[in-house]
Amino acid sequence: MIKQITSSQNPYIKQLLLLKEKSRERKKIGLFVIEGRREITLAIKGAYRIKTLLFYPDLCSEVEAKALIDQPTQFIKISKEVYTKLAHRSTTEGLVAVAEIKNLTLNHISFNTKTPLILIAEAPEKPGNIGALLRTADAANVDAFIIANPKTDMYNPNIIRSSVGCIFTNKIAVGNTPEIISFLKTNAINTYCAALTASVAYHTQDYKQATAIVVGTEATGLSNDWLTSTTQNIIIPMQGEIDSVNLSVAAGIIIFEAKRQRQFK
Repeated sequence: MIKQITSSQNPYIKQLLLLKEKSRERKKIGLFVIEGRREITLAIKGAYRIKTLLFYPDLCSEVEAKALIDQPTQFIKISKEVYTKLAHRSTTEGLVAVAEIKNLTLNHISFNTKTPLILIAEAPEKPGNIGALLRTADAANVDAFIIANPKTDMYNPNIIRSSVGCIFTNKIAVGNTPEIISFLKTNAINTYCAALTASVAYHTQDYKQATAIVVGTEATGLSNDWLTSTTQNIIIPMQGEIDSVNLSVAAGIIIFEAKRQRQFK
């Protein structure tokens, strides 16, 4: 028999709402919430363990829900009241999943190539910017995306939503700046930091070797630790009145120059 929940006051539903809203709750329980067929499908493809799949039968039948997942999973039928409470978007297609958090520490990162291409962002604050960076990383098929000094956990629903599921398609790690710099040095990875000082034009550098492209926030840029340990600081020449572009735009410009040099391999 499929379990059914009809009230948004159900204790389990209240727990899921806490998981959506509180980073501390996600870390304590080791679970997070995913909305939408595409995002859930990408999470499964990314080897995430789906513990529970909740479905609203008016939008997604039991047969469709069970066909989506090929791993042991609890299925729960929910009412419109519960679905409306859980779903942030109108395009969630009647599906909400609860998945296990992955270990995102640096020691879980490995590469299938001797010349990895990595995108690193230091202390991005806005979930929308992180989501856009994840989409850029996916579009360029980088070997890893790393966040230094994160301001929020990666399973924030706003990050999942703004990344349109690309959080599940990228190899991701988080850590503090010193340990990431140490990781890069240990793995003999050249570091190119987007910065305004002591910089050369980004397209003059050779990114065909093991390479990390590092970007900071638009407000403060990169910390001194990055600027003093870099292989070379790089800059995107501006031709207008302002001296910078959006974080994900800058990352995309440089990353795709590296991909062009590598003949998009």
